[in-house]
Amino acid sequence: MPSEWLRHRKKDQFHRLAKARGFRSRASFKLLQINKQYRVIQHGQSVLDLGAAPGGWMQAARQAVGTRGFVLGVDKQVIPSFPSSNVITLVGDIAEPEILEEIKEKGGQRSFDVILSDLTPNVSGVWEVDHARQIELARCAVRIGRSLLRPSGNMLVKVFQGSETKDFENEMRRLFRAFRIVKPPASRPESAELYFLGLGFVGDRAETGDNRLERRVCPKPSGAEMRPRSLVPSSSQ
Repeated sequence: MPSEWLRHRKKDQFHRLAKARGFRSRASFKLLQINKQYRVIQHGQSVLDLGAAPGGWMQAARQAVGTRGFVLGVDKQVIPSFPSSNVITLVGDIAEPEILEEIKEKGGQRSFDVILSDLTPNVSGVWEVDHARQIELARCAVRIGRSLLRPSGNMLVKVFQGSETKDFENEMRRLFRAFRIVKPPASRPESAELYFLGLGFVGDRAETGDNRLERRVCPKPSGAEMRPRSLVPSSSQ
């Protein structure tokens, strides 16, 4: 592992803070910062986290919903369990047709107040390819959201900036009363990631006309395996 990368990681304040506070990932701070500004998640709500490994966003979501809320994390990889009984995990592939029923069964047939997606493909190093794969994962998350998100619910989706970003923005924007583009301070300055935030789900108005987010099984883009967020080593875990 390059020594320069290690030096950069050691200097990363959010990595250090995550380790000190027992968060599994520095990404926890991204969600905490976004939630502080926009109140995406509120006490007592139910949250679905897609691509949740190793669980950093789930920890931040649990902090927001408290003991009366509910958090379900879904990932192809096993997510280490949590001590809280209202935080549970599901091993599953969001591109498989059975995933909706699996989420419904695991979540007690509930709809969700908030759906989160921090999905990232395994990067190839060819930006145009990686961007296209990530946008397809984002579209897949929104298709799931249209089936499982409650009316007036909120959705937060990571995107990579590129040629398809604007099209996806337009597709997602019309599903919500309000739409924001967010880059929290915890995102690395050099990162091309943004977060699309939809507030107040109004999916019915997207049922007419040409719609690239039609209700269908999410296709599995070639090579777009989900990459988990980095696990922060911590003796408290």
